[in-house]
Amino acid sequence: MRIPIQINEHSPEPLYHQIETQLRSLIISGQIQEGTLLPSIRELANSLNCSVITIRRVYQDLENEGLLRTRQGTGTFVAGVGEQMREKFKRDTVVEALTTAVETGLSLHLSEDELKTIFMEIVQQKYNQPKERK
Repeated sequence: MRIPIQINEHSPEPLYHQIETQLRSLIISGQIQEGTLLPSIRELANSLNCSVITIRRVYQDLENEGLLRTRQGTGTFVAGVGEQMREKFKRDTVVEALTTAVETGLSLHLSEDELKTIFMEIVQQKYNQPKERK
């Protein structure tokens, strides 16, 4: 199985964190289904051009969170993700992004009203754009 993880080598974010964040997102969003057998640690490390230690850490962290389960001799599988966890993840992700946006606005000395106006313009633009036809 090919896992769609994009590594940004120019990011100050540690490699393991980039991989862990993206894999967590893929699991919680349902893009990787419950019960899916993930690549071995060595296979994923090779495909992402990183160390086995990095992938082992990612798998261990996600297993500790309850998102993965490992069966000795069989492999690492995606565990079940409840609706409550899915909703919490979505909310936490948006809060983190908005917090970063507000901090950027503050660092540029935007007023609260200026920031709210920009936010509302973006929301209106994104929610009112025509849907693509399939």
